[in-house]
Amino acid sequence: MEVAVLKSSGEQTSKKVSLSDAIFGIEPNDHAIYLDVKSYLANQRQGTHKSKQRNEISGSSKKLKKQKGTGGARAGNIKNPQFKGGGRIFGPQPRDYSFKLNKKVKDLARKSALTYKAKDNSIAILEDFSFDAPKTKNYLALLKALSATDKKTLLVLSEANKNVVLSGRNVQHAKITTAEQISTYDVMNADRVIFVESSISKVENLLNKA
Repeated sequence: MEVAVLKSSGEQTSKKVSLSDAIFGIEPNDHAIYLDVKSYLANQRQGTHKSKQRNEISGSSKKLKKQKGTGGARAGNIKNPQFKGGGRIFGPQPRDYSFKLNKKVKDLARKSALTYKAKDNSIAILEDFSFDAPKTKNYLALLKALSATDKKTLLVLSEANKNVVLSGRNVQHAKITTAEQISTYDVMNADRVIFVESSISKVENLLNKA
């Protein structure tokens, strides 16, 4: 599959980049995508939720009333879960939600996600560029030139570029990453994936090792 290389002004250049079928033209595996996205979202969870159990509540441990003869249900102390302010039964406790995913599954998921974007013609390739200074208006102008102002975009750089990252940091629905950090979630979440020209070879080398 060949894709024309664009200038940052949105105009086409005379160059074209051939996308590897081993990365952008495989038979997509939906289950691998599901597992990788699930793993990504699970890793984002802090897992710091906590409720107090009966033994952690401040209060008297004295029995409230005698066991029999009151006509009502028997009751222990004020820290019992059935009383207001008592401990919570089976409440949430701190935990780690992350789980390990096989590297081959992760690579297959990324290839599948990129294949879907290629089939939908949602991939654009830009000439390598940089900004002289971090300015949000420069990044907005770039998106406008690519007709992607109102779309969720993922810009894939070959390596971290401080000025570009800072320029796009405050732009809504715009994500910037590097070829080495590209994730299935980011690709699937974007309406349009924009690669700088030098990042294509890095992504292909990264995923061809699988």
